[in-house]
Amino acid sequence: MAHQADFDIDKLLSADRKRMRIFTWHIHGSYLFYLSQGNYDIYIPVNEQRSERYCGRGNTFPFGANVIEVRAEEVKSLDFDVLLFQADENYFVDQYEILTEEQRALPKIYLEHDPPWGHPTNELHPIEDNDVTVVHVTHFNKLMWNTAVDDVRVIEHGVMPATASYTGEIDRGIVVINNLQQRGRLLGYDIFERVREQVPLDLVGMGTEGLGLGEVLHPQLPDFISKYRFFFNPIRYTSLGLAVCEAMTIGIPIVGLATTEMPNIIKNGYNGYVHSDISFLIDCMNMLIENKSKAFELSANAKESAKKHFDIQRFARDWEMLFLEVSVCKQAFN
Repeated sequence: MAHQADFDIDKLLSADRKRMRIFTWHIHGSYLFYLSQGNYDIYIPVNEQRSERYCGRGNTFPFGANVIEVRAEEVKSLDFDVLLFQADENYFVDQYEILTEEQRALPKIYLEHDPPWGHPTNELHPIEDNDVTVVHVTHFNKLMWNTAVDDVRVIEHGVMPATASYTGEIDRGIVVINNLQQRGRLLGYDIFERVREQVPLDLVGMGTEGLGLGEVLHPQLPDFISKYRFFFNPIRYTSLGLAVCEAMTIGIPIVGLATTEMPNIIKNGYNGYVHSDISFLIDCMNMLIENKSKAFELSANAKESAKKHFDIQRFARDWEMLFLEVSVCKQAFN
């Protein structure tokens, strides 16, 4: 496939053209919400059972009119410009059950949300078809996956501007992870348990009843966490969590492990603290509880870092450009 440099994307973006129609599945609700901020329409399938991958818009996120539910049995009658796969099941199973042969020949993008779960450096990415563009959400993920296809990109996260302002009035840290206890060491359950013996911490998320405070719905989350002194991310190994990005837009200082993409975003003493030594992080968290003025200094820098890294307009434009590019490339080589 030809690459972006082969086309004048800005000229194409400003040209008189139809609004692009993207077909995908509802995999990660918050990511889909941010993806929907672009200048294109997103079609997602829904079945009667609203089962996994076919749950439709749902009620959690305030999707706009450009996120369009399509009954699963009606998908084959519609025209799309690009197919966006977000899970192995989408690519290896769902497309053959729900799309026509003609639709399956459309330009394809596989959005990889995660780092390799097997061997950290040698695991071969499951997509091996050079007709597919693979997009990673962090540079760390791209570095670690052994991706065989020619066209591999990174589109870094973008999140909406904050709807709450940091106050830091609660002398505690906040952790936001769903089903932490069941997800174990990978998500840092053992680290959370160790740290909260020495640092006052609260936990919110689905499946945290008994261990934490339970679920706080996404629209109410910014105001809820803005009152905490700092945000603690105990996750050992995953992509850069959107919860971290969202917390930074509010201006909450971040404390976490110096693994995956985190060291590229968090700078010690500037917008938070990262380290592989848990004892060091415990000392930093207790310092922030005692030193509110330092927390506010980090807060201002966290907010500036979020503007630099997670601008939603940049994110939406990156996706719009890629959708247009793969569509134009497909037309050029057919």
